[in-house]
Amino acid sequence: MRPVSARFLSTLRGSHTATVQAFVVAAGQTGVSPDGDELEVISGDVNLDATADIRSTLDLEVEGTGAFPENAGDGLAPYGNEVFVRRGITFGGGSIEWVSLGYFRINSAEQDTAPDGPIRIAGRDRMGGIVRARLTAPRQFPAAMTYGDVLAQLVGEVYPWATIEWDDDTNFDPIGRTVIAEEERFAFLNDLITSRGKIWYWDHRGILVIRDMPDPGAPVWEVNSGPNGVLLSLGREISDEGVYNAVVAVGEALDTTAPPRAVAYDNNPASPTYWDGDFGKVPRFFSSPFITTVDRARTAAAALLRENLGVPYNVDFQVIANPALEPWDPIIVRIGRRAETHVLSRLTVPLSALQSMSAETREQTLVVIGGS
Repeated sequence: MRPVSARFLSTLRGSHTATVQAFVVAAGQTGVSPDGDELEVISGDVNLDATADIRSTLDLEVEGTGAFPENAGDGLAPYGNEVFVRRGITFGGGSIEWVSLGYFRINSAEQDTAPDGPIRIAGRDRMGGIVRARLTAPRQFPAAMTYGDVLAQLVGEVYPWATIEWDDDTNFDPIGRTVIAEEERFAFLNDLITSRGKIWYWDHRGILVIRDMPDPGAPVWEVNSGPNGVLLSLGREISDEGVYNAVVAVGEALDTTAPPRAVAYDNNPASPTYWDGDFGKVPRFFSSPFITTVDRARTAAAALLRENLGVPYNVDFQVIANPALEPWDPIIVRIGRRAETHVLSRLTVPLSALQSMSAETREQTLVVIGGS
């Protein structure tokens, strides 16, 4: 969850005044107070998806009088400028606590009623540039090169100004074998990060972070109805579609040794997806040249399984908007007298004070991972 005060979270549960701002900013800024030109927001939303290559996308409608781009250097022209968006709460006395929703490269600007009608802006977070920047020729990286250096080189070619933040010392580890990146820059880097059991994304500060998944056992928010509740409506579904209960992680064979290999599986007999239970055996396979040891195979297998493990039971709901929430955040969902631990998979943060926030989750309980 993005950092906010206890006052912010408690105020969300009662009557409050929400406010939104958006700015056109030059590419390359970081932080939660960039320099730029403010836009007059009419409506819109920020969509976040834990499983998408591009984690955050922007759909924004702004006042368009004299603002439609007619030259390459105009603010809303889709040639590198970004939109920075934030949503906050105005407290008594007029003070505002803001929550940054991040930076979005402008992909398009559309105006149905020229010359001064509203302008709809579509944007994607900075990962969009990594996805688009395919390699023009294969690139070889030697075994002694570190994870951090590989990432910094391939990201730096797209964004020379990028700030990269690891949550531990994994970036100092050598990759362990010679690898070749073919065409897909994003796919190669995603493989590199996933092989170490981590997730990566451009955060609300415009920084590329590489980190472990949040601990599902430490919920950051409670969704409930009734007095001081935030829940407006809730639907739910249970399905085995896309559910697996084991991950097999395999490296590539070296000259004289077999490839490292490890299996992680649901090892809780009380879990409905227990590996030896009635759900059946449904493994997912992951292979990567970056898996050079059995320990690395175990790490990757356990992390990938943790992303999916739990009851194959999803809820989608409408709540009072909490812009601090992010994909992979664990939350408590109260349905009647039942309290369930869920992990957020998708959410939509509205850019209008009167709209509610929608979200989808997956229940994350009874998690015990075994392995071999």
